[in-house]
Formats: sequence, C-alpha cells, structure tokens
Amino acid sequence: MFSELHSKAAQATVARFHHTLSVLSELKESGYNVGQLKRQAPTEYRSVTYNQSGFDLDEKRGHDKYAYVRFSKIGWVKIRYSRPIPDNTTINEVTFKKETTGEWFVSVALETDDDNLPEKPDVDSLDASNSVGIDLGIRNYIHTSDGKTVDWLDLEDDYDRLRREQRRLSRKDHGSRNYERQRQKVAKVKRRIRRKVLDYQHKLTTWLVTEYDAVFVEDLDVTGMLRGDGNARNKQDAAWRQFINLLDYKADLYGTHVVQVEPAGTTKECARCGVETAKPIWVREHSCPSCGFETDRDANAAINVLQRGFAELGLG
Repeated sequence: MFSELHSKAAQATVARFHHTLSVLSELKESGYNVGQLKRQAPTEYRSVTYNQSGFDLDEKRGHDKYAYVRFSKIGWVKIRYSRPIPDNTTINEVTFKKETTGEWFVSVALETDDDNLPEKPDVDSLDASNSVGIDLGIRNYIHTSDGKTVDWLDLEDDYDRLRREQRRLSRKDHGSRNYERQRQKVAKVKRRIRRKVLDYQHKLTTWLVTEYDAVFVEDLDVTGMLRGDGNARNKQDAAWRQFINLLDYKADLYGTHVVQVEPAGTTKECARCGVETAKPIWVREHSCPSCGFETDRDANAAINVLQRGFAELGLG
C-alpha cells in the first residue's frame, strides 16, 4: 500500500501513528485505562497529508473560487476555495480528506512572515480597562471580569433530530445500501452541529481579541471536566480546547495578548482579599466571610483569572 503513496505522505502517516502511540503511552503512565489501538482497515483511513513536497497548486487554471492541486501519484484535483489563499504566504502542508458524509475536502497549512503580523501592545500599557479575564462555565458559556455574560448555543433541536436519525440507522441492516444512506444522514446532522459550534466560537473569539488588548483564560483540564459529574454532554458541546486554540492563534493574527493561567482555586478564592471558601457547584453566589465581598460566583472567578493573568505578565 505504501508503494502507492508519495514518500512525504507515507512519512506523515507513520508520524501520526507514532504520535498516537506516544499520547496513549503518556496517558497510561498517568494512570488512565487506555486499552490498545485497533487495526484500521484501508477503507476507513480517510485522509492523506503531503508535507513540504509532493503537491503543486495551480490557481491560473481555475476560475474565480476554483483552482487545481496536483498530488503526486494521484494527479490533478479541482478544488473550490472557502476563502482565497493570502498573499505573502508559503504552503507548507496539504491534506485531502474524505468526511463521514462522503464529501472530500482539502485543507492547506500556510506559513506567513512575522513581519506581516500586527504588533501586540506593550505589556506595561495593560490594565483592567483594556484587558479581560474569562471564566469558562456551563451555565453561562463565558463570564468576563467586566461583567459580561455570553450564553451557549441552544442545540436541543439539532440533538432531537440526531436521535431520530440514529434510531432509524439502528433499524437498518449493517452494510446494506440503505444503511449507508442513513449513516450519511446521521453524519450530516453531526456535521451541522460541529459547524454551528465552530462558527459560534469563531465569532466569540474574534470579538474578544478585537475588543481587548489582553485576554486571560483558564488552562483547563478538559479531560478532568468531562470525567466529572453533571451535564457531561453540555461540557462536551462546549469544546473548550477548541475555543482556547482559536484564541491562541487569533492572538497573533490580531495583535492581542492571550495568556492561559492556573485555574485551581479561581472559584473558591475571594477576588478582593484572597481568602478561600469552599463552594458546592449549586452555590451560584460568592460571599466572602472575611471581607464581605459579594458577587456572582463566575464573576469572582473571572476577576481572579484577570489578576492571575497580570501576575503572569509581571504586572501583579
């Protein structure tokens, strides 16, 4: 099989496999029950990556939003842009992938010169008026240190539809044409949910990095959150790591400081005096027995995140 792949594509495939083994090994050493890798049939392997070479992009052959990519040992493939490739960038990697919906996509990884990126504000110019701390929650998606709250998406209708389509799938004969058609319907509903989440997070993170000069956010143990009791599906929907990753990459794109801080104790610690008070999850108000400071539980946590962010930058 590897003889039919370009050498760079084969190397990228092996590198991904090695990375997966390394991650599983680290999890196992940390006490997680990770099991073993299952053999993946060639028909289930849906993506190939060309790194640095083995591909050519020809934009002149296309019209408007179209172009052509030549993959070594595959040939020319016509693609439609979701957005134009920016000037002054270098294509480092191209991946083509077959989604579970049956559609094919090409993703392009670009490298740009740092000189083309906006400069970030001087750290000494940061204060509470142009910086924000964010508490990532479930009741509210985010709560900011300056008192703003943003609710999460209402996806109940989408999940109702997903459950209906999954029930229909369970009644089909596995491997039949009807099964495959219904499986693609399920995949399209899941894709719709993923796209809604990603679009929402893009809009929210763009607002944050354009509204503030510095954004401070908790470095959450996402896996730990999902293992906890409570509304696990909502926590999964929140896709915290994706949200934080979007903030990180937009920090350079828009010239904003984005700093992740230690999350431990942000809810318990009083933002005014620092005294810690245990709070069960159902207690939504912060009331400090030491200094009398009272505010919303998430607002208190967001202020603590802001203060820790300043300390991380040497301003505390």
